[in-house]
Amino acid sequence: MQHYHYIFTGSGLSALMTVYELLLSGKFDDKSILLIDENTKKVNDRTWCFWDENNLFDEIVSKKWNQAVFANEKFNRVLELTPYQYKKINGLDFYELVFKKISEHKNIHFLNQKVVDFTELGNHCVVKTEQETFTCNKIFNSIYNPEVVTAQTKFPLIHQHFIGWFIKSKEAVFTPNCATFMDFSVEQKGNTRFMYVLPTSENEALLEYTLFSKDLLSKEEYESEIQKYIKNLGITEYEIIEKEQGNIPMTCYPFWKHNTKNVINIGSAGGWTKASTGYTFKNASKKSKALVQFLEKSISTSLDMTDFRKFHKKDKFWFYDLLLLDILSSKNELGSKIFSSMFKSGNSTVIFKFLDEETPIWEDLQVIWRCPKMMFVKALIKRLLKL
Repeated sequence: MQHYHYIFTGSGLSALMTVYELLLSGKFDDKSILLIDENTKKVNDRTWCFWDENNLFDEIVSKKWNQAVFANEKFNRVLELTPYQYKKINGLDFYELVFKKISEHKNIHFLNQKVVDFTELGNHCVVKTEQETFTCNKIFNSIYNPEVVTAQTKFPLIHQHFIGWFIKSKEAVFTPNCATFMDFSVEQKGNTRFMYVLPTSENEALLEYTLFSKDLLSKEEYESEIQKYIKNLGITEYEIIEKEQGNIPMTCYPFWKHNTKNVINIGSAGGWTKASTGYTFKNASKKSKALVQFLEKSISTSLDMTDFRKFHKKDKFWFYDLLLLDILSSKNELGSKIFSSMFKSGNSTVIFKFLDEETPIWEDLQVIWRCPKMMFVKALIKRLLKL
């Protein structure tokens, strides 16, 4: 039975981010590392977007926008994003970047198999695939188990679910330097529903029909709404170049309570997705850097003192997100009102900084005061009775 220092069960965004940070650190070259995933990561299966004022993975950013539109049925506002830019990364470009880096290190291996079980046994762990069994010192698990969340009612679960079409139109209707961040002018139908548009030229764009809600729709309903939106843009002829779809869990469930001394849950399995927005890429980058710094402080050349139960720190932003999800869980139709109140006249730089969880309390209040106060007061009272 082969033994490794670290085994990653799953090799999605957060796992690859963490391995990438381990390599950049240079302090883990003596650690044998195994990534196990049934997906070979050789296709462009998703895109990630994020706002950034630095150069985060700029070498693989495929498109940048300096402006973004927020709209509902009553107003349309163009947001100047400076000092941020809104950026897009294709999944395959990220996979290729990380696996090229991995190929330069003999201590890291990838296994294309399905993990069926893992467990901690005293001071070591066991990982089983459909074909083999391995032992290791530490497990980094990114395999999301929805039953962990659905089996309880204390913390709500909402899905960010969407279908997107990348189209090329006959008419030049898009503004290449301006993304549509949220367009709530679409019919809400008792939910939080919006269109998300990422133009790459005057006649090419990705259009995603997106919901923050408990229940998913039929494929036909998503695509029918995309067709309506395309027609309303004045497009009469177009071809669909590519399609994508996704379902991102949005919850403040305390996944970290399932961490043990030698097993840590990362990615969606660890609550690394920003609960109030579903954004993942920037959060995964921050969390992976923090995790590697935590490991660096916990290890020495002769002794590994890492205890994953000590990694997570709960903060104010977790509680802010929890209140929003409480509201959307009970009254899902209020999403447009809440987000519109923030973006109608608020300072967009402060809002994005707030959503990045980088604001001090006085900037938190600049955003919070713009939200409908009574619904949050009621949510606060109900939540305090639950905690």
